[in-house]
Amino acid sequence: MKRFIKKHPVGFTITVSTIVVTAAVSWGIIALMHWAFFDLDRLEPGELITEETSPDGRYTVQTFLNNGGATVDYAVLGVLTFNKKKREAKNIYWDYHEEEGEVSWIDEETVQINDQVLHVPKDIYDYRRE
Repeated sequence: MKRFIKKHPVGFTITVSTIVVTAAVSWGIIALMHWAFFDLDRLEPGELITEETSPDGRYTVQTFLNNGGATVDYAVLGVLTFNKKKREAKNIYWDYHEEEGEVSWIDEETVQINDQVLHVPKDIYDYRRE
């Protein structure tokens, strides 16, 4: 390797620079694709279906019906609101081919939305990741 560097310092610099630029561009494309196609925070709520507050009053979950239009089926979005902390609401549930958003609290930190059981605030259900 030392011999290559001594004989071709410009070629080595160009090779390393090309690798670094390619890696940065690839990372940027992957980040953009995630933001565009998989980021739940980009979803618009839609029409409110139901709203339920946790037994201790710390959280509220609302479900919304999203009408994708003529070529896309209905989907349901579940949004967690923090009632006692100053935190931004969080999208915790996203399911496609769904028109109902039944919410029931199992305990203070466990909610069931349709058939999915989530431990709030950390769990998220997204049908695209199944």
